[in-house]
Amino acid sequence: MTLAEVETFLSIVATRSITRTAELLFLSQPTISHRLSSLENELGFELVVRRKGHKTIELTPKGEEFISIAERWSSLWKETMAIRNSDDRYLLTIGCTDSLSLAVMAPLYSQLLASDSRIDLSIRTHHSSELYALLDNHDIDLGFVYHHYHYTGIITERLFEEKLYLVQTDTPSVPKKQVHTDELDTFRELYLSWDEHYQFWHESWMAGSPRAHIQADAIGILELLWNRPDNWIIAPQSVVITLARRRPVYVSEIINQPPNRVCYRIRHRYPKPTSQKAAEIFENALSDYLSTLNSQIPVGVVWRL
Repeated sequence: MTLAEVETFLSIVATRSITRTAELLFLSQPTISHRLSSLENELGFELVVRRKGHKTIELTPKGEEFISIAERWSSLWKETMAIRNSDDRYLLTIGCTDSLSLAVMAPLYSQLLASDSRIDLSIRTHHSSELYALLDNHDIDLGFVYHHYHYTGIITERLFEEKLYLVQTDTPSVPKKQVHTDELDTFRELYLSWDEHYQFWHESWMAGSPRAHIQADAIGILELLWNRPDNWIIAPQSVVITLARRRPVYVSEIINQPPNRVCYRIRHRYPKPTSQKAAEIFENALSDYLSTLNSQIPVGVVWRL
C-alpha cells in the first residue's frame, strides 16, 4: 500500500469520479484505475462498486469503512516524512473559526512567526463542530472555538470571553451611547450567529422583526458587503476592533445586552509527539498575547484605529 494509492482513493472519495480524480491529479484514467485496483488487491476487498455507464463512483460498504483508515494512514505517513525531513523545525496545525482567526489570532500568528524562525504554521478555518472532528482525528494539533462539545479524547478549556456591541457607520441611524434592539431597523442588519447563546438571544429579541438584510457565516464577506451607511451589526469586542481598523465606526452598548461570547481552546488528550514542542512554544506566546487584549471600546463617538 503506497501513499499514491491511498491518496488516489481519498481523491475518488471526494470527487466520486475517476475522470475528475484523473484531472485533479494530472494523471490518465487508466493510471487512476490501476492504482485503485492495486490497492484493492493488497487489501483483499473491493473499495468501489463497478457499474458500466455510471459517471459517479459508489463505494462498497468496506470502502466506506476504509475511508477513516486511509485518512489516518495518510496523516501518519506525512508525520513520518516530516520527522525525516525536519531540521530542528516545528510544524503546528491550528484550527480556528473564521472570526476568531481574523480578529484575534492573526496578530499572534504574525508575532510568533517573526520571533521564532523554528515554527511553521498550518492554519485551517472551519466551524466549531468541524474543528472538534478534525482534532479528534489528529488532523489539527490545537483548536480555538466558540462552542463547547463533549468528546472523550478532547480537553476543552475556557480561554476568554468578550462583550458584544452595536456597530454602525460614521453616520449612525441611532447615535446614542446605549441602544435597545427595538430602536434598530432589522432590514439594515448584517447578521452572523456568533455562537448558540447569541443566536438564542437574537431569536428571542427579534423574533417578530423582518429578517436581516444580509446573513453570512463569515465576517469577511459581511465586511465586503457592508456598503450602505445605515447598515449595522452586533459584534464581539475583537471583531469591533478589527472593523475599526478598516473603517470609521460608531459603537454603542446594547441595553438588552446579549450574553458574552466565550472562546474555548481545544486540544487532544493524547497529542502527537511530533507537535508537542511546537504546541508548547505556541502556548507560551498565546499566554503573553492574551494579556495584551484588554482594549477599551469607546462608545458614543465615531472612531477608527
